Amino acid sequence: MAFTAQDVKNLREKTGCGMMECKNALVCSGGDFEAAIDFLRERGLAAASKKSGRVASEGMAFAKVSLLGNVGAIIEVNSETDFVACNKDFQNFVYTCADSVIESAPENIEALLKVKVDSKDTIGSILESKILTMGENIKIRRFERLEGLVSTYVHAGGKIAVAVQFSGDVSLSENIEFKNMARDVAMQIAAANPRYVSSGSVDSEILEHEKKILKEQAINSGKTGPIAEKIVSGKMGKFYKDVCLLEQPFVKDTSITVFDYIQGVAKRLGENLGVLKFFRFERGEGLEKREENFAEEVAKVRGKN
Repeated sequence: MAFTAQDVKNLREKTGCGMMECKNALVCSGGDFEAAIDFLRERGLAAASKKSGRVASEGMAFAKVSLLGNVGAIIEVNSETDFVACNKDFQNFVYTCADSVIESAPENIEALLKVKVDSKDTIGSILESKILTMGENIKIRRFERLEGLVSTYVHAGGKIAVAVQFSGDVSLSENIEFKNMARDVAMQIAAANPRYVSSGSVDSEILEHEKKILKEQAINSGKTGPIAEKIVSGKMGKFYKDVCLLEQPFVKDTSITVFDYIQGVAKRLGENLGVLKFFRFERGEGLEKREENFAEEVAKVRGKN
């Protein structure tokens, strides 16, 4: 019995399995759709689709720079439990994804899933295999790719990852003083969690909203006119220090700002250095957390025995 590409697509949507697995199932079943489903179920492949709706908020955030030092990648891959996140096979999959982002420059997650790792496997097919072997829902949540002078930092084994793009000469990537400074800045971002590079990069609507709130606070406390404006101005300075990287006190020397620290290194190197952009991924940030009840889990296991 013959089958078409549409049959393969329908089988994939029905079972959640990969294209190659579905095609192989239809070949082995002679094109019989229901027999192909049974074929996949018997081999445990269709089980992956059952896990796709489960909460995955653990996992790993990771960042790295290419061997040539001119491309960086930051990625977050989620699992359901930290047990799987600590698994070497899971971590190696995250590393493979980061390498694929660097080498293939995919535009989005859908494109990343189609990237070929070798002659037969794609990121997508490897992901499906990991879901099956590890028994958990695993998702590639987000990634970014940076070109040029890039530094990265990974905190606490994948709890937080940072990638920073600097302006300057790419040849500086081998300069020890620059590398130490770049790592310090990445660590600053991990620790202080700034939202913007500088005060000039803050959206005007956000600034106006913040000023409006601060002005209302001043008025409600009985301050008006120039005094209220002075209070707002002072508190906006604190706002910038909280959310803007270059305005933040440098964590290793709070007597200077991050901007001062970078410019000090730039002056010694005779270079014009600056931060162009950065990304900070915190594992599970903004995701619904999986709720676990250990007693209930034990009771379920006992009930099956």
